[in-house]
Amino acid sequence: MPMVLLTCDKDIPERQKHIYLKAPNEDTREYLPVANAATIPGTLSERGCAFCGAKLVIGGVLKDTIQMIHGPLGCAYDTWHTKRYPTDNGHFNMKYVWSTDMKESHVVFGGEKRLEQSMNEAFDEMPDIKRMIVYTTCPTALIGDDIKAVAKKVMKDRPDVDVFTVECPGFSGVSQSKGHHVLNIGWINEKVATLEPEITSDYTMNFIGDFNIQGDTQLLQTYWDRLGIQVIAHFTGNGTYDALRGMHRAQLNVVNCARSSGYIANELKKRYGIPRLDIDSWGFSYMAEGIRKICAFFGIEEKGEELIAEEYAKWKSKLDWYKERLSGTRMAIWTGGPRLWHWTKSVEDDLGIQVVAMSSKFGHEEDFEKVIARGREGTYYIDDGNELEFFEIIELVKPDVIFTGPRVGELVKKLHIPYVNGHGYHNGPYMGFEGFVNLARDTYNAVYNPLRHLAGVDIRNKSLETPTIRREAA
Repeated sequence: MPMVLLTCDKDIPERQKHIYLKAPNEDTREYLPVANAATIPGTLSERGCAFCGAKLVIGGVLKDTIQMIHGPLGCAYDTWHTKRYPTDNGHFNMKYVWSTDMKESHVVFGGEKRLEQSMNEAFDEMPDIKRMIVYTTCPTALIGDDIKAVAKKVMKDRPDVDVFTVECPGFSGVSQSKGHHVLNIGWINEKVATLEPEITSDYTMNFIGDFNIQGDTQLLQTYWDRLGIQVIAHFTGNGTYDALRGMHRAQLNVVNCARSSGYIANELKKRYGIPRLDIDSWGFSYMAEGIRKICAFFGIEEKGEELIAEEYAKWKSKLDWYKERLSGTRMAIWTGGPRLWHWTKSVEDDLGIQVVAMSSKFGHEEDFEKVIARGREGTYYIDDGNELEFFEIIELVKPDVIFTGPRVGELVKKLHIPYVNGHGYHNGPYMGFEGFVNLARDTYNAVYNPLRHLAGVDIRNKSLETPTIRREAA
């Protein structure tokens, strides 16, 4: 089947290149949606900007680092506290937001003095924090402020601090994916191998592309501890600035989110010869497979099998309870990028759910290649979906639940369709064995919640019958 032009897109026919309906007996490589391309004028995108991709997704997760946004206050506020990235040091990264608070006069006359003042003020107010990341935004990049020069001056004046700069204004890419790339490459160029880590195990790795959403990293860390594997650096969930400087000493790079962080893993392989191993950490089958891959690399397969057996004994019966009740549920997944292909087979295989539509905000064509290969026939695959397309797809596939972020989630709730927060989670963590039971529980609670049906009843019209409410199997 050729690419699909939805009715709502009749005045934007270019959108046909971005939507594919999988049909049997097709070479799906011929029908990959166009991705990582500029949003078409006239369509309302759900994407974030390149600055957001650098600060909100990666840099802002670090637990011991001041995140200085050189720009208007709104750029800082809009990327503060919008995702649940807890840490084991009191959630420092979630408590504070830093900004140079650029005004019109600073744009006219230059903001470098303002930046230097703000950096010094931040270090003075937080004397225990010695690390900082500085980000440009659209206005400070347009006027040409040299943030690297300012950072060098501050470090010269304060020899005990270290500052990393990210020159990635919002307009520099078509989506937040550009920000991922810029921060990855900048970090390995400027900071990797500037500090030697302490090695405490015969087995060492970097865990790349996990951001500790509601404790994902901390849950997985219990597995690595039980296996005797030292994680030199978490990029960047519950991670520290200095740990990331020692990434060059790991024996293995384990990549979870390939779209946000695969770039640094590739460079670590080129420059330091560190092998890259990609895993999926959502779902029982995928998590077990990932543990087996890692243990095979280190030659500790027996330890891996013991861990998997222990986790299955503890959690599999709980997962099966949810699978019995969720089998046949129709789900749409509308998230950022790689979670489409991380989740589609895991929810189908481990929970019996049918994924009927998927939309990516910032995925590349290789992400669509993966998800279409894993996905079912009859499923819609959409790049950079917009609001009207979501409405039309809902009518076409009639999902029982949607995995998406709060913006789209609040929209679909008005249609009395439940959503599970696929960005910041409802009640995570969702990774690992215990985490996937949490995901199943939240999905079950969403699907079987009677309130969404009752909300659709107009009590002023007594002739309306009470809707049929889905109840769990006896």
